[in-house]
Amino acid sequence: MFNQDLNAMSLKELRQLQKDVATAIETYEARQKEAARLELEELAKARGYSLSELAAIPVRRGRTSATLSAAKYRHPENPEQTWSGRGRRPAWVKAVLDAGGSLESLRIGA
Repeated sequence: MFNQDLNAMSLKELRQLQKDVATAIETYEARQKEAARLELEELAKARGYSLSELAAIPVRRGRTSATLSAAKYRHPENPEQTWSGRGRRPAWVKAVLDAGGSLESLRIGA
């Protein structure tokens, strides 16, 4: 149990204690997760399976083309640069607009 008087500690000692507590919490959680994983592996093994067989956790992958928005605007000089019209405007779109161009002039198929 903690028996130190916090009011008697310096700021430097309190900050070090804070770091030590944060580290202790992180390692505690990691130890608890590892213990739970080992318990589950033993249970799966006792039933004739591996934990990975039972978990069947799908592998998380990056964004696919199905999750990306289709390009609606294209750079007038570099057709490889496109923008879907969502999110922040790219610098090239801002430059065209600042030069007096219109967003409609950048539309693909316009």
